[in-house]
Amino acid sequence: MRLSSMGSLHLRVPDDKHQRLKELAKSKNISVNKLLEELTTMTLAEYDLETRFKLRASRGSTEKALEVLDKLKQDFGDSE
Repeated sequence: MRLSSMGSLHLRVPDDKHQRLKELAKSKNISVNKLLEELTTMTLAEYDLETRFKLRASRGSTEKALEVLDKLKQDFGDSE
């Protein structure tokens, strides 16, 4: 079994933000390190999703996309 390695990151933030992060971590019963790990995981997942979406959009058909939007408007109503 291979253990994954971990990098180290030194992060400088203003004192008030550091205090707020400590309070948030405490409210979740986790360390600040774990909190930041979770936040970076969420941010990277969002970035990956956006990247995949843009890639698919670049390969897609404008006509088909407009058809899907028209169908959504019919099914859910136009909010404009």
